[in-house]
Amino acid sequence: MANFRKLDDLGDVKGKVVLLRVDLNLPMQDGAVTDDTRVRAAAPTIKELSLKGAKVLLLAHFGRPKGQRTSDQSLSLVLGAVEKVLEREVMFVPEIAGDIVKQAIGILGEGDVALLENTRFWPGEEKNDPELVKAIAANGDIYVNDAFSAAHRAHASTEGLAHVLPAYAGRSMQAELEALEKALGNPVKPVAAVVGGAKVSSKLDVLKHLVTQVDHLVIGGGMANTFLAARGVDVGKSLCEHDLTGTAEEIMDAADASGCTIHLPYEVVVSKEFAANPPSLRTTNVHEVAADEMILDVGPTAVEAVGDALKTCKTLVWNGPMGAFETVPFDAATVALAKIAAALTKEGSLVSVAGGGDTVAALHHAGVANDFSYISTAGGAFLEWMEGRELPGVKALEI
Repeated sequence: MANFRKLDDLGDVKGKVVLLRVDLNLPMQDGAVTDDTRVRAAAPTIKELSLKGAKVLLLAHFGRPKGQRTSDQSLSLVLGAVEKVLEREVMFVPEIAGDIVKQAIGILGEGDVALLENTRFWPGEEKNDPELVKAIAANGDIYVNDAFSAAHRAHASTEGLAHVLPAYAGRSMQAELEALEKALGNPVKPVAAVVGGAKVSSKLDVLKHLVTQVDHLVIGGGMANTFLAARGVDVGKSLCEHDLTGTAEEIMDAADASGCTIHLPYEVVVSKEFAANPPSLRTTNVHEVAADEMILDVGPTAVEAVGDALKTCKTLVWNGPMGAFETVPFDAATVALAKIAAALTKEGSLVSVAGGGDTVAALHHAGVANDFSYISTAGGAFLEWMEGRELPGVKALEI
């Protein structure tokens, strides 16, 4: 990873206007924010710039309004959550460029914070329209991007502004980039990757890239069934993409050629029905799955074997659960493996980086989210990074 400018490289910002791109795409229910994690992630950067006397203008998107103004996707709806986390008053500005923003800047004092309207109300945002970029930039002195989760998009507020104003990574973006560099950019070997989830089709590019980068690839979740089927295992009624067994074989061949060991479950937890604690629940060898059974989790001895492999590794990247973790008892493998990884991280022998919505939920469920080296809340950006793709919002910050 190339070098990028950080807040430490900023000179005096007293009285300067900082356009700060953050992620405020918050989950809502009945008009109230249900999770303020993303606000808390942005808070250190906002507070640091404010303390240094900058006038901080927050740029963010909310939902997918597709270039139309809609009252139910106005960022004014999250203003209260932002003020609560920052413990201060924040001015709301119903525009992102032009005279109204200019007037707001005139009213703001040094260290004050304003929240601009949803950038996606303007069609030029997602098109990265140079005219919109110029109009937004006209009111700012400095651009700071603290939204890694939107860095895979080349939009006006995530990429365009970095080319017309001095551009820096915020603290959250910096932490993310440094963690990812440790995990796959320049990791301490041996490296393990755990990839789970329902379908191979959604993570094909990730798997193809990882077999060339890691020493151990652990495949769990529904996607493991497609790999088992490719190896001639009868997976019964399990979720399986039989049309992708040829692709699974190609990935396994590529792994062999790269010296990457693929770990598939040899012991599985099966049931005739997908329900919590079903009566037909049993643990069996993978070759003894009945025609009317479905694989819903990895068995305990197979998890232990993966744990033993992790003990030989120095770096771990994790994306996706091992089984149908939302339903008890099919959370057992994910919880057990997460606890092993957390224990190795705590004792200092493993750098562990995890990302993706399901993964974060699973690690919180296992009670070990705080014990991993780094947890990324980014979904699409984290996956594209695991695919080895260049992220436009990151590229634009490089020196």
